[in-house]
Amino acid sequence: MKPVDGVARIVENIDETAAMFSEPKITAVGIPAVLNSLKVTTAQMGPTRTARTLLRINQKDGFDCPGCAWPEGKHRSPAEFCENGAKAVAEEATKRRIPPSFFAEHSIEELRTWDDYSLGQQGRLTHPMLLDEGGTHYRAVSWDEAFDIIADEFAQMSTPDEAIFYTSGRTSNEAAFVYQLFVRGLGTNNLPDCSNMCHESSGSALGETLGIGKGSVSLEDIHEADLIIIAGQNPGTNHPRMLTALEKAKINGGKIIAVNPLPEAALMRYENPQTVRGMVLGGTALNDLFLQIKLGGDQALFQALGRILLDAEEANPGTVFDAEFIAAKTEGVDAYLESLRRLDWSEVETATGLAEAEIREAGEMLLASKSTIVCWAMGLTQHKHSVPTLRDCVNLLLLQGNIGKPGAGVCPVRGHSNVQGDRTMGIFEKMPESFHDKLDAEFSFASPRKHGYDTVEAIRAMRDGKARVFMAMGGNFSRATPDTAVTEAAMESLALTVQVSTKLNRSHVATGRRALILPTLGRTERDRQAGGTQRVTVEDSMSAVHASRGRLEPASDELLSEVAIVTMLAERVLTRSRPNVPQVNWAELRADYANVRASISRVIPGFEDFEARIDEPGGFILPNGPRDGRDFSNIGGTAKFTVNELEFPLVPEGRLLLQTLRSHDQFNTTIYGKDDRYRGVKSARRVVFVNEADARDLGLADGDHVDIVSEWPGRDGTLEERRSERHRIVFYSTPRGCVAAYYPETNVLVPLDSTADVSNTPTSKSVIVRLEKVQS
Repeated sequence: MKPVDGVARIVENIDETAAMFSEPKITAVGIPAVLNSLKVTTAQMGPTRTARTLLRINQKDGFDCPGCAWPEGKHRSPAEFCENGAKAVAEEATKRRIPPSFFAEHSIEELRTWDDYSLGQQGRLTHPMLLDEGGTHYRAVSWDEAFDIIADEFAQMSTPDEAIFYTSGRTSNEAAFVYQLFVRGLGTNNLPDCSNMCHESSGSALGETLGIGKGSVSLEDIHEADLIIIAGQNPGTNHPRMLTALEKAKINGGKIIAVNPLPEAALMRYENPQTVRGMVLGGTALNDLFLQIKLGGDQALFQALGRILLDAEEANPGTVFDAEFIAAKTEGVDAYLESLRRLDWSEVETATGLAEAEIREAGEMLLASKSTIVCWAMGLTQHKHSVPTLRDCVNLLLLQGNIGKPGAGVCPVRGHSNVQGDRTMGIFEKMPESFHDKLDAEFSFASPRKHGYDTVEAIRAMRDGKARVFMAMGGNFSRATPDTAVTEAAMESLALTVQVSTKLNRSHVATGRRALILPTLGRTERDRQAGGTQRVTVEDSMSAVHASRGRLEPASDELLSEVAIVTMLAERVLTRSRPNVPQVNWAELRADYANVRASISRVIPGFEDFEARIDEPGGFILPNGPRDGRDFSNIGGTAKFTVNELEFPLVPEGRLLLQTLRSHDQFNTTIYGKDDRYRGVKSARRVVFVNEADARDLGLADGDHVDIVSEWPGRDGTLEERRSERHRIVFYSTPRGCVAAYYPETNVLVPLDSTADVSNTPTSKSVIVRLEKVQS
């Protein structure tokens, strides 16, 4: 067994001597969430700025929260935000600044030893900064110099495919549209984005079976559902505003099944801080049934539930299946039902870790439901067999006609606030031909049709010397991606890395031979251009598009908006001397974003009369065939039942299956603090949650320190190992054989070549590991 090259490059501060541990919580939100929100926001913004800012979050005349993509209702609270949303806004609207003098005081080598929390806490970036080749410190440069450096590097490429353009889900629709236009004008479709690492499996499965890679439910559907199955998702930390919708569903008589390897406090009891019920009467118990499933066992569960429906239908024909819907709107049901008849219940129990009786209890709830929604997140999308798992989820819903009717459907819950909108705008390495045709007609050029790199392919291209320049529109690529050591080594092989950012992160210190930091406006800030103060738009997780307007003064006079950065760069690069470029006045797009939206309205279906429709309070809803009229014309007119071979992870003796996960004090790679209040962790991140019986079998005790070592067959056939050092064991309620630890610290353990079939998503929820005890 050999270590992967570059593991020693990952150096972090792992001193957690102040760590404390207590019993996990069994309730979520309530007064502690309110107090913690105020503590964080006042520390970052001060009391006056806190009040001015928080009351604008997710309001119809305010700005969209950068924290998550959960939609807002028609009737909004004056405090339409959650604890993590408040933290996200506080970090963007902070009074802390990182002037050029900061970089003069701190070398790149020093900053590489800082952990993610320390880097993020320094505040807002204020000036364009350049790290020269061989340099030890970033230095300030002008915007003109920065754009010239990028243009010069592009000019030295032998092919446009040597450039890679990453996008974070916080980018607005307008910025995303001009970004993809610039990239395609340059001549490449290398547009990897954060979707490749999270919900790509969802898009793949839903596109194949329903004809559109988006969810099919509205917020009102959540409220009206008879049954909601929440699988592989922790709303209390990742999407806390979802809890209010679930509470309404419960009050309306709905039932909830939670399917997850870890018990999550928010799905046990929710104390809504904006109601008497939540603050005085003890809140609302949410889940009616908790299925503590093994990692990767969800496909077996969906197939078993399908078998229960089949048995009930055959026992009482015409009482379970929606025969009319199946006959008129679907195909492939007979082959699917035949596959269910071959299901082996002993194999289901092995895959899920659940007793047959537990699954049958869930089946009874499904049989009693007239309208069912399945919600999911990364727990379902980041396995080798994620796409088949989600196909089987769709199969289950199709049997009872639970697509395109009130209170029913599929609900992939997105993370970043505009990750769905970015994809709609064309941030995708393989957009359909129809998109290219309309883009070409609008801008009188021939956009490249050869598919580009997704995120994993982009890292491989950098690793293999096929790329020269990397540019990121937001995000923290180094820490969001798998196989951290390999990724950072790949980044360091490039001629130039460019990061468009609001705050400092690890990607600013894992650089190419030269590196640029381009500071940009945040959602909370006023965006003044030649045509006046601008607004942008976003698309939430349920296809609602609405405007967002920042109100705060920018953190620095040197900041440019993302739209301005892209269009000014395009003016430098896409000159008349370059053939086949979009015919567009970039300055006009920059001066007034209404001009961007006018082009969007002609290129992308559903955005007709874009400008007028975002004047309406709350914006508008994009068309969705399966939701709007059970229309599956995108895939030939019928939804598709599929036959999927049952898969689940097989773990060798003495090994465990690791899932990476968030703590409560983080959003994706942004670390707000080192506490995980609901899991009973304080002042620590390097922990590993282990079933007590598994630990005893391995000769380990609660409080022991271990290295987590992942094992993966390398490209040369030998077994590779990756190591994340010194994690404290915490006994926790997990299924036997399953452990959990926080990312991004454990992303180093996820092999670059371990990806989901079809979607190529990293398998961050099923990593085979061993635990090696180290001295305390």
